Amino acid sequence: MPLTFAPASDTAIDLHIIAQSEMERWLADQPDQIRIWVGANGFSGGLGQVLLIPRGDGAPKYALAGYGTAASRARKRFPLAAAAQALPEGTYRIASGLPTDVAEVECLGWLLTGYTFDRYAAQSAANARLIAPDTVDSDLIEALAAAEGLTRDLVNTPAADMGPEQLQKAAEDLAQTFEASCGVIAGEALIQQSFPMIHAVGRAADQAPRLIDMRWGNAGPKLTLVGKGVCFDTGGLDLKPAAAMGLMKKDMGGAANVLGLARMIMSLNLPVQLRVLIPAVENAVAGDAFRPGDILTARNGLTVEINNTDAEGRLVLADALTLASEGDPDLVISMATLTGAARVAVGADLAPFYTDDDAAAQALSDAAAKAADPVWRMPFHTPYESLIEPGIADLDNAPSGGFAGSITAALFLRRFVGDCRYMHFDIYSWQRSKEPGRSKGGLGQGPRAILAALPEILDL
Repeated sequence: MPLTFAPASDTAIDLHIIAQSEMERWLADQPDQIRIWVGANGFSGGLGQVLLIPRGDGAPKYALAGYGTAASRARKRFPLAAAAQALPEGTYRIASGLPTDVAEVECLGWLLTGYTFDRYAAQSAANARLIAPDTVDSDLIEALAAAEGLTRDLVNTPAADMGPEQLQKAAEDLAQTFEASCGVIAGEALIQQSFPMIHAVGRAADQAPRLIDMRWGNAGPKLTLVGKGVCFDTGGLDLKPAAAMGLMKKDMGGAANVLGLARMIMSLNLPVQLRVLIPAVENAVAGDAFRPGDILTARNGLTVEINNTDAEGRLVLADALTLASEGDPDLVISMATLTGAARVAVGADLAPFYTDDDAAAQALSDAAAKAADPVWRMPFHTPYESLIEPGIADLDNAPSGGFAGSITAALFLRRFVGDCRYMHFDIYSWQRSKEPGRSKGGLGQGPRAILAALPEILDL
């Protein structure tokens, strides 16, 4: 089903959204036959309950959608989507009961019930289409849904069909859609143009490592997005066990998320100069793979001791972040599926972020709550800098001890952005089980919050 609103229709079914606390009051205003029908069908306004009210000829007169309790809604990202996915096929217009302060989020959740990843096999999705309420910005919601669909598709695609070459093609297709430019530095050219760590991480794979560089817009603040594009991560010579390797097709989730965010920005024509940098590699095992104990020299001249080849994401991001800082940007944002430590800290549902900018952090946190895209600020704790300094080189890519793993990774990245205003997201980008509006699999984490916060952060 398309992730768009249905066109206006005289035959659309009116939908009344009823919270459990409002059920008794609503029933009191209904004729006896409606009260009997509702009672006979056990409709109580519970979250996700739906009921068609028939006319005398059996056709639907209108429909009811349960909105549950405040407590039950707090447990769901998109509460109304629970009803949307249960409604029979048809076109619906919301007649009453949708709170205006959550209308846009709930409409987005409804559209996302139509998402399926059906590249390899037919999949079923919700078939209830929604006419956009007059109170929402339908263009914005459709842009958010399209971007989320792009991110999910990229993450869900297995590495056999989403290697560095295919990720490059996805970026080029997006650039073509919005008349952006897209350049690529690949293979030995990475060495010649001083991206040694991107090359080192990806040189053992069949598909050459590359740096994708997309640009759009020629006026406004300079915003640079950097996304980790490790299309598959075996762990390298520090090989992952099978259980840890099973989801590594999603290790390019940072790239998928920045492409989704870029799609939002371009489709909404935000007044920024956008740059998207994606180091796209596969961390493979072969005779020329980089090794534990190697010391690499980064683009900015810092040396890095390799104490674990499975800590490769920060290496490729480092070279890309150095390039980002050379462009004198107003804001740099990196997104990466970087550390398991972040999942231990905040779980799979929250997107932890790092920044030294208190005002930007507050703007992002406020925007995230309204966008139903939760984030959580983590500290750039400077006293931990010593943990990433091994002595034999300037930096250690995998400090021993295991403490503060997400923080030390973020501190590592901060060494490559100079004085730039910087935010880093250590995301999971995966939904472990199906939820309303959130299919199992690839997931956007952070882009909606960032988009909503950009006007304040960049004074747009």
